Parts: sequence; C-alpha cells; structure tokens
Amino acid sequence: MLFNSFEFLLFLPIVFLLYWFVFSKSKVHQNIFLLIVSYVFYSFWDWRFSFLLAFSTILDFSSGLIINNTDDHYKKKLWMRLSIFINIGLLCYFKYLNFFIDSFSKLLDSLNWHVHASSLQIILPIGISFYTFHGVSYVLDIYYGRIKADKNIVDYSLFVSFFPLLVAGPIERATHLLPQLKRKKEFNYTQAVEGCRLILWGMFKKVVVADSLATIVDDIFQNYQTHNGATLIVGMFAFAFQVYGDFSGYTDIARGVSKLLGIELILNFNFPFFSKSIPEFWNKWHISLSSWLNDYVFTPLALQFRNNGKWGIFMAVFLTFTIAGFWHGANWNYVAYGMINGLYFIPYIFSKKGIRSITKKSVITNIALCDLPSICLTFFLFAFSLIFFRAGNLNTASNYIINIISKYDTIFSIPKYKSFYIYPILIILIDYIFYTQKMLLFLNSKILKFIATAIAIMILIHHSQNQSSFIYFIF
Repeated sequence: MLFNSFEFLLFLPIVFLLYWFVFSKSKVHQNIFLLIVSYVFYSFWDWRFSFLLAFSTILDFSSGLIINNTDDHYKKKLWMRLSIFINIGLLCYFKYLNFFIDSFSKLLDSLNWHVHASSLQIILPIGISFYTFHGVSYVLDIYYGRIKADKNIVDYSLFVSFFPLLVAGPIERATHLLPQLKRKKEFNYTQAVEGCRLILWGMFKKVVVADSLATIVDDIFQNYQTHNGATLIVGMFAFAFQVYGDFSGYTDIARGVSKLLGIELILNFNFPFFSKSIPEFWNKWHISLSSWLNDYVFTPLALQFRNNGKWGIFMAVFLTFTIAGFWHGANWNYVAYGMINGLYFIPYIFSKKGIRSITKKSVITNIALCDLPSICLTFFLFAFSLIFFRAGNLNTASNYIINIISKYDTIFSIPKYKSFYIYPILIILIDYIFYTQKMLLFLNSKILKFIATAIAIMILIHHSQNQSSFIYFIF
C-alpha cells in the first residue's frame, strides 16, 4: 500500500478514528490495534512475507530475553551471534543470493571456466533491509548492556512492524521508540496538526517534485548518448533532487502519520543540501542509517584499526560506506556509490583535525554568501556519486560520465529540459525558509497558512495522476 495511493487515503482515516475513539481506553488496546493494522498494511504487498516478519520478530525477542537473563558470557555471545547470523542470512538470501550467483558465474567465465549457473526466482520482501536492522540493533544493544530486554511481545512486535516506518524507515532504535509504546497515548491537537502538515509537505515533495523530476531523469539516463553535456549535468542534478524529494517526502509522511497516532519518530533528514562539507552532509542525510552504521559498523572497525592511525580511520570509513552502498542493493553500482562517498572523506581524515572533522555534529546556522562555494561543491560531489546509484550497472554509469567529459564543449549550452529548474528552486526555497527560521513569524498568520495549504492541496490534486512507488521501497 503506497502512501500516495487511494487505498491509503481510506486506510489512514479509518485507523485514526478507531485508534482514538474505540481503542483509546488503554495502552494495551492501542498497541494491539496498531500491531494488527501494521500487519494488514504490510500484507497488501504479499501476505506470505508477514510470516517472515513474524519469524524475525520472535527470533530477536527470544534472543534478547535469553541474552538478558543469563550470566554466562559464552551463552550471551552464542545467542547474539545466532540471532545476527539468521537475520543477516535471511537478508542475504532474499536480497543478495542472485547477485552472488551471477558475480561468481562471471568470475569463472573470465577465467575461461564456463558454468551454467541460473538465478533463482526469489522475490524480495519489501522493507526487509529496514526491519532487519531494527532487530539487529535491538539484540546488540542488549548484548552490550545498553538496554534491558523487553518482556512484552506485543510492544516489541509493534516496535519492529509499526506501519509508518515498516517498509522504508526511518530505522528506529529501541531506546527511542519502545518507551513511547510503553505508555498510553493521549490525543494532542497541536501534535496532530503538525502531523497533517508533515504529511502534506511530504506528499508535495513526493508527488509534485520527485515524480515530476522522475520523467526527466528517466529520459536523460535512458537516452544519455543522444543528449548534450548540459542536459547530462541536468540529469545528474535532477536525480539528486528526485531522491531527496522522494525519500525525505516518505519520511515526512511517516513522521506525520506517527504524530497523528501520538508517536514521534526520529528526524531522518536535516536540510542536507545546505551542508558545507561531505562529513556534514552525511550527518544530515538519511540520519537513521548513518547513525546506525556509525554505532554498529564504523565504531567497531575504528577500534579494530586504532593502531593504524589515520589510515585505520580511513579504512573504517571506507568499509562502512562500502557496506552502506551494498545495503542499498545487490548490484556493483551501489557498491561503487558507497566507495566513492567513502573516498570523499580522505581530505577530512588526513587534515589536522582528523577524526574530529568527520564526527562533529553540525549545528543549524544561517547561510552566508561565502558558504555558497562549499555548499555547491558538496552538492556536486554527492550528485556525481548518484550517477552510480541511478545507473542500472557500472557500464552505464561509466559511459554516462564519459559522455559528459567527451561533450565538454556543450556543458554550458542550453539543456533540453529547461522546466527542470522550477522543482529544485521550489524545494530549496521552502527548505531555506525553515532552515534559517526566516519568515516563520510571517507564516504564523492563520490566513496565510490557510492560503498556503489550499495552494499545496490544489497542486497535489493537479498531480494526483502520479502514483509511482517510492524509490527506497526496493531496498
């Protein structure tokens, strides 16, 4: 069930009304109801995979209890490793088995050892990358003593399967979400209004911005050989804004829906296109994944390589980003996307500030004119890496880049899609207003809010024929 579908337009009001007017007597009733509707929501894609979700949930819940209730360190480690092995094993089977088979077959072919390896017809369960990370982080947090195991199977199951974040995140932590599920929710009008605004803004970014840019991006990438250099650059930039509108739009909708139910999800995007450096960008882009990888991949690797100085830090960063790229999909172009972003950290790691320059949390500040070159460079580097993200394979990505370079004399010519500019300008302008907090007092006028909301709704209705899936659903 897509957020931008007619089915969800019916589903959400029904859930909202039943949640607050029928099941609001106790926390238990609320959570049982949300758990049921979460599985109904998930079953709209393929009901069979609900059993896989349930198995993963029971595995991690049981492992957490065993790890928490034993003093035997060997037994703790055994159950921690067993749980992670099964979780990652299931993820690898459904998401990566065909990739490994095809890659191994091509390797043997290159050695003139021909085998007839056939791919399996494996359907990728939607959201498996996200709910797997929920379970893995939960078990690891218990193992390292950061949290106690939850003893309520309903609360824990809801933590894993809560429908707004189930299929495309954000990747929640038990320390943040579970305590909210432990208490009875009371309806908060201000929170609900804020949730509606987030849903509207998320829909706007997805349907109006991302889906409109999708037609431009698809044509440019599919016919990159025939376009001039300027149009190829436009395609690169357009996809960056498409991904941002699509994924941050989904996150805004997920956070908005959760607010309607009295639950706060973590912030997943923090105005990343105003970042002045690559490390700052990755502190603001897909924050839930970046922080997850920092805690469970980068930090252990950095400790492992701590005797190698700055080269050890670089290896930890590079491997973390390579894993991040591979997490996105079973294709070498995703691995290349991750590796390129890892290489971007070299000047920061080997600077005088070293590790501090890549772990420092950015603070929202006003943008000065002198910041524009670094902001533009950061955006360009990220957009360039997205060529590998968007291309179907490494060959297409490399040919796309070669075409840009070989057509250098047309880079400053007029691009084919002049209408492209309206969408980035629109999304950057609105983000800038909220980033700098300017005009917010002006926008506090009820009349202006009503006018802005009415305009946004009319534009959404005009684009209502767009009902494409969210990009991150495939991950």
